[in-house]
Amino acid sequence: MIKNTLLLGLFAVLLLNSCKGVQQNLDNSILNNTTVVPYQYYALINQDSIATNLKKLASDEFQGRRTGEPGQKKATEFIVNFYKKRGIAPPKEMDGYLQSIPSSFMKPSMMKLQDSENILAYFEGTEKPEEVLIISAHYDHMGILLDQIYYGADDNGSGTASIMEIARVFQQLKEQGIQPKRSVLFIHLTGEEFGLFGSKYYVQNPIFPIENTIANLNIDMIGRRSKEHSGKGDYIFAVGSGKLSKDLYDVVSSANKESINLTIDYKFDDENDPQQIYYRSDHYSFAQKGIPAVFYYNGTHDDYHLPSDTFDKIDLPLLTKRTQLIFTTAWKLANGEHRPQLTEKKN
Repeated sequence: MIKNTLLLGLFAVLLLNSCKGVQQNLDNSILNNTTVVPYQYYALINQDSIATNLKKLASDEFQGRRTGEPGQKKATEFIVNFYKKRGIAPPKEMDGYLQSIPSSFMKPSMMKLQDSENILAYFEGTEKPEEVLIISAHYDHMGILLDQIYYGADDNGSGTASIMEIARVFQQLKEQGIQPKRSVLFIHLTGEEFGLFGSKYYVQNPIFPIENTIANLNIDMIGRRSKEHSGKGDYIFAVGSGKLSKDLYDVVSSANKESINLTIDYKFDDENDPQQIYYRSDHYSFAQKGIPAVFYYNGTHDDYHLPSDTFDKIDLPLLTKRTQLIFTTAWKLANGEHRPQLTEKKN
């Protein structure tokens, strides 16, 4: 038994090193191949990297990441260290990565919340740095209730890990001299579960002028499958992409065709949607300010807002594909000839 175990262990190490070598070769091929279509950079998005960060975020250590509580503070430190280690800086207009939000701002919540913070990381554009694309995801969750940890692996560890990975690839490209024309601001928002407080605070206290924000890509729950799409192939809900701007809708659609080609479901754009999903995540704070916004979402499932929303139930291959799509959308927006224009309302 000991010999067999050792042989299996050796085989596992060799296989792991082989997989890492394949990924490294893929990365080098993409970065060094001048014939590669720019939007094919999405292939640099790495499932193992996403999984590592998501598993940590949804661990016991972070205690469900309740707004203002010790678990959320630990998650804040983890995310900030992620950016520091990779040389991804905060906006130079800030003193560090954190935008502090006082508890007094969050008093409308039925829950008593402590002081908290948004986390911001930034890439300055090379040609139109004054124009800013915001990519957001809330990193808070429900915390501990009745002695049970609400892990929030899908809600919204999935979105948090997704934008960390997108930022990692932006930095990988930057180190190769490949940078976006417009600036890109990554925001990890707090207080979403209790009233969209992180996004509301940001739009009232923006680091960059709101009118310079070209669009918001918001990611909230992209690691699972909903019942209505069970067994129907790979999909994503894109909520609100055409509400304010046909240009944004077109970019979302074309990015999908140029990358992963998921089924995009727009059902929640219906004004008569009984769940009113369009109004229930952080993108709506930006949309209220006239910023074209899209909310990437997988729909609800049986573990929604329950302690059973755990890492082991995440569909990692599908989460990776969705992240690749969002990266491609971001890259197109950051490098497009024109920013998305608001669609004129018909009388």
